[in-house]
Amino acid sequence: MNDTAPDLAKKFGEDSYRDVSLGDVSLRDLSLGRISWAVLIFLTLYVCYFSHLGAFGFIGPDEPRYAWIARAMAESGDWVTPRLYGKPWFEKPVFYYWSATLCFKLFGVNEGSARLPSAVCALLATLALAWLALCLWGRQTARWVLLLLPSTVAMIGFSHAAATDMPFSAMLSVSMVCAAVAVTVVPGNFSENNPSAKVISPDELLEEKRAGESVFRQAKKTIYLSLALFGFFLGVAVLAKGPAALILAGGATLLWAALSKRWLDALRLFHPIAIGTFLLTCLPWYGLCARRNPEFFRVFIIEHNFKRYLTPEFQHIQPFWYYLPITIAALLPWIFWLAWFTTRAGRKVEGGHQRSQILFLAAWGVFPVLFFSLSKSKLPGYILPAVFPLGVLISLAVSRALKSQDVFGRYVVGLTGAVLLVSPGWIFFSKAHVRGPLVSLYIIVAAVGGLIVIGAALLSQTRAGLTFSVVLVLFLLNLVYVSLGKLDPQLSARSCARQIGMERAANTYSFKLQRSWQYQLNFYLHREILEWSRDVAGEAVVVTSEKNLQELEQSAQIVAVISKQWQQAEIVVVRPLFLTRPTL
Repeated sequence: MNDTAPDLAKKFGEDSYRDVSLGDVSLRDLSLGRISWAVLIFLTLYVCYFSHLGAFGFIGPDEPRYAWIARAMAESGDWVTPRLYGKPWFEKPVFYYWSATLCFKLFGVNEGSARLPSAVCALLATLALAWLALCLWGRQTARWVLLLLPSTVAMIGFSHAAATDMPFSAMLSVSMVCAAVAVTVVPGNFSENNPSAKVISPDELLEEKRAGESVFRQAKKTIYLSLALFGFFLGVAVLAKGPAALILAGGATLLWAALSKRWLDALRLFHPIAIGTFLLTCLPWYGLCARRNPEFFRVFIIEHNFKRYLTPEFQHIQPFWYYLPITIAALLPWIFWLAWFTTRAGRKVEGGHQRSQILFLAAWGVFPVLFFSLSKSKLPGYILPAVFPLGVLISLAVSRALKSQDVFGRYVVGLTGAVLLVSPGWIFFSKAHVRGPLVSLYIIVAAVGGLIVIGAALLSQTRAGLTFSVVLVLFLLNLVYVSLGKLDPQLSARSCARQIGMERAANTYSFKLQRSWQYQLNFYLHREILEWSRDVAGEAVVVTSEKNLQELEQSAQIVAVISKQWQQAEIVVVRPLFLTRPTL
């Protein structure tokens, strides 16, 4: 028994447990250590993905529109045609709307329910990637995946968004994990070349052959199951955002095949099992929606896919290098660990299969950056599919650097501490009026915590410094959540709608209101708010921005002021000014 524990620890890459004896005290310490890691992982997943989902109202133009469509789907019972303000709306496919509709029915119509699909999808993809890391490199790498990937800027932000980016990227990532099994990037238990060094009897040879055949059949079943799951989750990704899933999965796999010279393995993904489950998953909705809405193909495929990628029609124009800083920001504060692969230790890979594993994740992470860099329309969310595999590579770099105790780890932990130290900088550049004791607490904790992390790096306490960095990120993140809740009136129209009240919603108009606030107001007042003009007879409630209020006063008499607390949306009661001509 004492000889088995170190072997198992070595097998799973647990260098921290390698010299542990099985005495009562050591077992107690080992159990306490595992419990501590489990608690930290649970807190990381909860805080990064599920905490404060409804603390602030809908932000931007997309969240209120997607939530409106899901609510309309729940109210109408039509689960086929997405409708915005009563009209078919085909900018995105249906998976997010289905998920949000189900959450609305279970938990009520609110911001938390609308964002819950993104959080759940993020969790599923993270667990799938941790399983992949466990199979490839052991428990230590899997542990860091569960700690570092969720605490990146991109995963925190998009898991708290009522949008299609996270469901799409997460389902695509799960499909790529299944693809890794199907193309044998994940090693199986069966090996065709396993010669025995000893002479065995015919009976023993027959028994070994039967066992080998059993393992071979089990390996084939695993590959077939992975192909079926690959097709299913790829189909869900196509239901989440469209044919981009096929391009990203196919392009990443072909890039890996070209780099690793494993073309036959890559072609395995075209197996009829994968194609069949893919078509059964996504084709029914696409066919039914196109049958009910003849304009679906033109609007969705041509305008919102080909034109969005090939033309600047949607006005999201950015330079070619746009996604380089976006990717760096998305992976903060752990981005610096990727530099490990440029070091001598990082370039040293034992065996061709291990090299193929790293190349698979690298191709999966690099291809979306290259593909969307060529697009004429660029948005930050497009790069999210690259965050998942790059997060796994970051975790691999961490586990390798900690195992080798190389000086590189100290430098990176020091840089991480410096990033956390200067993280309050966003407060001073924010357009929102961020003030109060919470902000002061954030600045103090970030400064002190960042200095502690830097101190740990200087004292060669790399593991302790990195673990403390994760705890520090979780604490600072909670302060950000609470601060955003207090800033809700500046960020969202939720408070504005409450000031108006549903009883006055039917008589409410907007006047040159910002587009995102217009959509938010529509959702919260449960109707499409029209633009006010002089043709509106009698008194009306008008929502406008502070800078457009003076222009409104030239056409209307301000009868009453309901609220002038927010520059983005001031609420007034107006009566039109009727200019009468002088009598002759």
